[in-house]
Amino acid sequence: MTTEAPLLLALDLTGTFAFALNGSLTALRAARLDIVGVVALGMITALGGGIVRDVLLGSLPPATFSDWRYLAVAAGGGLITFVFGRRLERLNTPIIFLDAVGLSLFAVTGASKALGSGLGPAQAVILGTITGVGGGTLRDVLIQQIPSVLRSELYAIPAMVGATIVVVASLLGADGPATAIGAAAVCFGIRMLGVRFGLNAPTPPAAPDPGPDDD
Repeated sequence: MTTEAPLLLALDLTGTFAFALNGSLTALRAARLDIVGVVALGMITALGGGIVRDVLLGSLPPATFSDWRYLAVAAGGGLITFVFGRRLERLNTPIIFLDAVGLSLFAVTGASKALGSGLGPAQAVILGTITGVGGGTLRDVLIQQIPSVLRSELYAIPAMVGATIVVVASLLGADGPATAIGAAAVCFGIRMLGVRFGLNAPTPPAAPDPGPDDD
């Protein structure tokens, strides 16, 4: 079982649960899957980013496999969604909300774990971002959608901002529970503002003409 700081563990498990619900709700809305498919997609969404994070940090086996709580929380989120998800009249709002929660918490824990492992500031920001977007990217690929990180309203940018706040606070000696929660709140706020007002990351002025192999 892992022995990480209680705050990081709590944020990590909360993000895991939020992403599990998100992935499972997405499965219910986007595809007709049975209980195995719904729970599996929820667990992949919840655990994918953390696994990538731990592999890149060389923290093996990943926390997902060394601490039963991650698997239990992810599976529990998937089962809860399978039983109660179809009672929701509109799934779009809870899906976006839960995705933003998971993105925010994972960006913060990813950056914090990277700093705790001795990585530099830039590397910590990158790893925090990867942790936040990894599970959702796997989810979208599995349901044959373009990943949200490549097309959605300010998806990767909020994760980068949240991770950067954690890193800057650590450099200034101001890291702690309040900073972690504040960084997650900023990430969440930017993500939801992007959704609310349709804000997107900059795109090319004009897409190039398709080549002969693009048909």
